[in-house]
Amino acid sequence: MGALARLLSRRSDAGAGTTATLPARGRAPKDLLHASGMSTEQMRVTWIAVSWLLTYPDEEALARYPLVRQLAADLPEPARGGLLRTIDLLIERDAVSVQEEYVDTFDTRRRGCLHLTYFSHGDTRRRGMALLRIKQDFRTAGLEIGSEELPDHLPVVLEFGAAHDAERGAKILRSNRPGVELLRLHLADISSPWHGTLVALCATLPPLDADDRAAVLKLAEEGPEDESVGLDGYGLDGDAGDLAGQTFASSGCGSDSAAPGPVPVDLLRGRPS
Repeated sequence: MGALARLLSRRSDAGAGTTATLPARGRAPKDLLHASGMSTEQMRVTWIAVSWLLTYPDEEALARYPLVRQLAADLPEPARGGLLRTIDLLIERDAVSVQEEYVDTFDTRRRGCLHLTYFSHGDTRRRGMALLRIKQDFRTAGLEIGSEELPDHLPVVLEFGAAHDAERGAKILRSNRPGVELLRLHLADISSPWHGTLVALCATLPPLDADDRAAVLKLAEEGPEDESVGLDGYGLDGDAGDLAGQTFASSGCGSDSAAPGPVPVDLLRGRPS
């Protein structure tokens, strides 16, 4: 039995003795930004390093790996260790094998989805509105995202937070915290070399609170939501309709089921390491 399966079997007993972390959702943006204890500069460096490592490993991305190693060396733990573990596992491999494993990890498995709102809303019409909110955050910061990429793609969100608006970037990540955690757990479960990048990312975020843990458990048990109805008649127009339509045409994730299953974690602990 996996660790999460064991946790699910005892969560009613464990919940009574668990002290919830102070919820971060009600904090002001600047408080939220520094809830992890890291400085703004450290978070920006971590986010851009994670963004580069989670980008498809083409020739340009692979060429950045030595720079990521240099950036990681000056970060606090566990961000430094997570990034260096990923670099050490990837940098000596040939490009084709890294690319093949990347596609298998992130493009063919729904639990490896890099689109944040998929975990929060699945393939439902609500996802279109969530995507619109992210796109509006980008616009408020003076950034327009092209139509070829959904704005909730994790490397895009991280680059936005690192290079444009750290406070809004942190808000987007915090709003999708359970999905980030489930992705971390999945990468740990499959012994992915990219697991260290999620360890580093989670080090920049507030610890999971009680609501987050409940949401992660629900996602692990049931998977993201799904609905097959169309958008006609639901009052979506403009960007909202376009973005919502994209979620039905393609979730941006793999085609295999996001079925529940055990992953190696104890959600009653604090921030993962």
